[in-house]
Amino acid sequence: MNNEEQNQNKAHTKITLGLVLSWGLGVLAAISGITLLFSQLLTGILMLLLAAVLLPPVNKFVTDKLHFSISGGLKFVVVIILLGVIGATMSTDSTSNSKTGTVPSAEQANKTEAEDNSVPREYKSALNKAASYANTMHMSKQGVYDQLVSEYGEKFSAAAAQYAIDNVKADWNANALAKAKSYQNTMNMSPAGIHDQLTSANGEKFTQSEADYAIQHLND
Repeated sequence: MNNEEQNQNKAHTKITLGLVLSWGLGVLAAISGITLLFSQLLTGILMLLLAAVLLPPVNKFVTDKLHFSISGGLKFVVVIILLGVIGATMSTDSTSNSKTGTVPSAEQANKTEAEDNSVPREYKSALNKAASYANTMHMSKQGVYDQLVSEYGEKFSAAAAQYAIDNVKADWNANALAKAKSYQNTMNMSPAGIHDQLTSANGEKFTQSEADYAIQHLND
């Protein structure tokens, strides 16, 4: 094989490799651009522009219709510039998102930590127990409080139990309804009997309005 044939083979290899890279990177840029259009518009547009520079069909269309072509060296420079701009816009978008509330500021974090430290450990434990009783066992507000302070129950102080009741996140109407359905399905009680059991001081200790809500929605 003479030198001329070797040079032709090398040129053919370089062209083939260039086409493969152009197609691969171009398709990847196009997919990324389309995806980013819905979240980061500017970055998505830049990615699509990069895809247009890389994809051979687009290059051919520009050459045929506009009679304009970009040399390999110029294309490389354009690609590098676009990648740099894309990186800068993605960094800016990330910084902007972090400032809009996805990550709390140091001041907010310190404030939250200070508030947590100001609450006695007993109060926190009582609140955790209250949440468990309310959301797992569907107990009433008064029932949870009595369980927290009972000498046969959790034995928390009255202050800790009150803190827990004041801060627990619970839907007492929903708890009353859950209890009512349980009495109806497992004990076959009448609505009137269920209402009395829900409001009884020796029973579930729900309020009248909570019990009324449960009976009204008993067959929903």
